[in-house]
Amino acid sequence: MQYKTCTRTSEYAIIGDMSQKNDKEKGIEELHAVVHGYVQGVGFRYFASQRASSLGVRGYTRNRGDGSVEIVAQGTRSTLENLLLTLRQGPSAGEVDEVETTWREPTEHFRGFSIRY
Repeated sequence: MQYKTCTRTSEYAIIGDMSQKNDKEKGIEELHAVVHGYVQGVGFRYFASQRASSLGVRGYTRNRGDGSVEIVAQGTRSTLENLLLTLRQGPSAGEVDEVETTWREPTEHFRGFSIRY
C-alpha cells in the first residue's frame, strides 16, 4: 500500500490495491456434505457445529426435510477432510449410513459456524 500526500489539503490518497487475499488465494475450499442415516434428533447438528468450530471452519449445518443433515463448510482442504472424517463417525447417539460430498469454491462468505433452523 502506498500513501501520497496532497500538498494543498494535507489529505492522504491511497494508491494501489488494498484488497485482502480472496479465499481462492488463501487455499480456502468449500465442502458441501449431506449426511444420511439416523442423524436427526440425536444432536448431530450440535456435534457438527462443535467440531467445525474447534477446527476453525466457517459455515453452517441444518436439518433437511428428507431426514438428512446438510453441512456447508469452508476451510483448507486438510481441515475440511478432518471434519469429514468426524462427520462420517457422527455422535454416539446417531448412526451415519452415507455422506454425500461435493467440493467447490466458496459460494459466499461466512462468519464462524452456525446451526440453521
